[in-house]
Amino acid sequence: MRQGRLTVEFRDRTKRFAAQIIRLYVDLPKGHEEVKVLGKQLLRSGTSVAAHVREASRARSDAEFISKLGGALQETDESQLWLELLLEECKIPIEPSQSIHREAGEIIAIMTTIVKKIKNRES
Repeated sequence: MRQGRLTVEFRDRTKRFAAQIIRLYVDLPKGHEEVKVLGKQLLRSGTSVAAHVREASRARSDAEFISKLGGALQETDESQLWLELLLEECKIPIEPSQSIHREAGEIIAIMTTIVKKIKNRES
């Protein structure tokens, strides 16, 4: 089912991504300042992916849609960075971090394809 230019399934997928980020944040080891700081950054960026996607689904024009989805792309990419730093530098447990990282990559690929299709259509 479509909601604007995005499917309800994709909106739900980004919401599930946000929920995974929340659960990971809650389970992060306590007591290490760097984990706390990076975890909060991840929480902010990871949950805002779904918010940007919701905003994009309500866009009134292609330009607004691309702008909102661009914000979601940035937040998803940023989430991958925080996950990588938590994994590599803070040595947090690999799972579920790696599966969330993979999901972020898939979401980025989907959004990139959507934006390219709309830009090509405009040309």
